[in-house]
Amino acid sequence: MAVATLASRVAGFLRILVLAAALGLGSRLLDTYNVANTLPNAVYELVVGGTMASIVVPLLTRAALTDADGGVLYAQRLLSLIVYVLGAVTVLAIVAAPLLIDLYAPGFTAGQRELAIVFSRYFLPQILFYGISATTGAILNVRGRFGAPAWAPLVNSVIVIAVGLIYLVIGGTTGTEIKTGQLLLLAMGTTAGVGAQTVLVVWALRRSGFPIRLHLDPRGIAIRRIGRLGVWVLLSVVASTTLTAMATRTASWAGAGGITAYQNASAVYLVPFAVIAVSVMTAMLPRLSQYAARGEHQRVTTGLSRAVRTALVVMAPIAAAFLLLGPDIAIVLFDHGNSSAATVRMLGLVLAAFGLTLVPFTSYMILQRGMYALQDTRTAAFITVLVAVVGVAGCAVAGWILPAREIVVGIPVAFAVAYAVGLNVTAVVLRRRLGYLDGRRLIRTHVRVLAATVTAGILAVAALRLVDSRGLVPLIVAAFAGAVGYLLAGRLLRLAELRHLLNAALPGVRTW
Repeated sequence: MAVATLASRVAGFLRILVLAAALGLGSRLLDTYNVANTLPNAVYELVVGGTMASIVVPLLTRAALTDADGGVLYAQRLLSLIVYVLGAVTVLAIVAAPLLIDLYAPGFTAGQRELAIVFSRYFLPQILFYGISATTGAILNVRGRFGAPAWAPLVNSVIVIAVGLIYLVIGGTTGTEIKTGQLLLLAMGTTAGVGAQTVLVVWALRRSGFPIRLHLDPRGIAIRRIGRLGVWVLLSVVASTTLTAMATRTASWAGAGGITAYQNASAVYLVPFAVIAVSVMTAMLPRLSQYAARGEHQRVTTGLSRAVRTALVVMAPIAAAFLLLGPDIAIVLFDHGNSSAATVRMLGLVLAAFGLTLVPFTSYMILQRGMYALQDTRTAAFITVLVAVVGVAGCAVAGWILPAREIVVGIPVAFAVAYAVGLNVTAVVLRRRLGYLDGRRLIRTHVRVLAATVTAGILAVAALRLVDSRGLVPLIVAAFAGAVGYLLAGRLLRLAELRHLLNAALPGVRTW
């Protein structure tokens, strides 16, 4: 699953690079396109996205364990409900497109606003596609099939990459005065990618032997129970969406290229999170839900501790790489085609600041899965609200005290503080609920990882200074030196989690 996710994320990252080169990193067109393409994700998450991990997967797991048909009828009715609800939401979102654009990008010019509205009306049908693919993917996951949902985004990215390359070849504009044919290529091609992703997951579910059937009456899935749990999940999603919207609004105050610098840096920083942490969380949530349903709290604690430690040993050195090499990474990845040099520099600083966010964000998201497995959506919602309040306040402070072109750098710093607060509060709550949280082992692993990461950082910076230049080769040299230092320090410090990962990645080879 991690390999599939890695391939999908690499393709998704190539998509970002191609679009940056074709539409122009730092151009108003790319900012406009990115904001419009953010809306389907935001609306989907607001309506049902947050319930997938917190409610849908645990309920599907329980139905598979307790229902005579293995939860087939339950899953069919749930899929039917998702289709009907999101179909109606999609229509309403298309009508409300101008309001959504004004909410997310108050700094847009009149031309950007009008183009963003047109783009969004082509993009918003993706809401329904996301809902179908996520629900069918959850059904597959509960049945122990993780491959297709992990590979499906690759299809989406390949199609959008082709669209971007065609746009580049035909000499598409980087301004907001775009020809109708070029607009249709970008708008319809982007939505076609999401549609193809959905078709692949639905095909995989059908091929698994699951009978896909929509029921006119989706009752019989404990809609009231879902509603009671969903109220708190909705509060969580509203809080998270508010934080995302505030970050985007704050970035729009930085002028041309601000939104793109924030979103592209965020996309880079989320690649390791998606490949490692999301793979770990996707695989562990059905298992944790089973443990929680049986009242086996000790096994829930063990699973959470192992997940946090496993993610930590990978995320910590990557976070250090972002912090130390962010500007160099931005130059290598984005300083091509129609990109603005000033925006590339700003993006590099934002990526460096995201290095502070990666570890607390990852650990916070993993521990949140523990709350969901226990079906304590109420407490999880209050913690999410707290995180959003701290993050929104931090973004507001950044917009108030920082110069315009530096506002974007303050956003990941605000995120880092917010997720650190959320992580500590969640840990305290889980410790009370579960009795203990394997604190000594967690602290011991964090200390050892910190020591290994500092060693790696020192060697990476030394290597970079010896080369004394910027570009791909110095970046590779610094990354190699840091990786070697991290592995050696990890061995000397007897970092067991790192040993287990290496042995799993290279079976049959003695790596430690």
